Amino acid sequence: MKKLIEKKLKSDLVYKGSFLQVLRDEVELPNGKKGTREYIPHPGAAMIVPVTAEGKLVMLRQFRYPVQKVFIEFPAGKIDEGEEALETAKRELQEETGLIAQNYKLLTTIHPVIGYSNEHIEIYLATGLSQSEAKLDDEEFLDVFEISNHEAMELMQKGEISDVKTMIGLFWYQQVLKAGW
Repeated sequence: MKKLIEKKLKSDLVYKGSFLQVLRDEVELPNGKKGTREYIPHPGAAMIVPVTAEGKLVMLRQFRYPVQKVFIEFPAGKIDEGEEALETAKRELQEETGLIAQNYKLLTTIHPVIGYSNEHIEIYLATGLSQSEAKLDDEEFLDVFEISNHEAMELMQKGEISDVKTMIGLFWYQQVLKAGW
């Protein structure tokens, strides 16, 4: 695998916003030539697949500005500095849905956009839910709802659930149900 590794020679900040930044690195390629890599560093995120005692999935609808569309998703959010992914999962579940879970199980880690970012998302299954109070961010507007697993899979099949992290969460939950993962 060493023959595939690229070595960073220098890095320049191309853009810095309030959250996102873009870097342009000059790299030495495995063949000794030089190349350029542009990417967006990301602190990572956590997503939660919340399941009620009745077996319903807790999901939300949220408008996503870059795509100009309302998406159906599982609760998720970025990892804050100094925070572990599990703490992010717990915080986001309560902030976005008002729920607290007794049990969390790490299902998988995904890297959704490897061509232009180092973002990773830890996906957790959350059970033993109890109601608390939602604490949405000032610029966050969500519609939280419960849906059966079967209905969620139908929405995904119809293309009404197209958010990749949510789709992967649903597929992993199928394995939990079928194989006890």
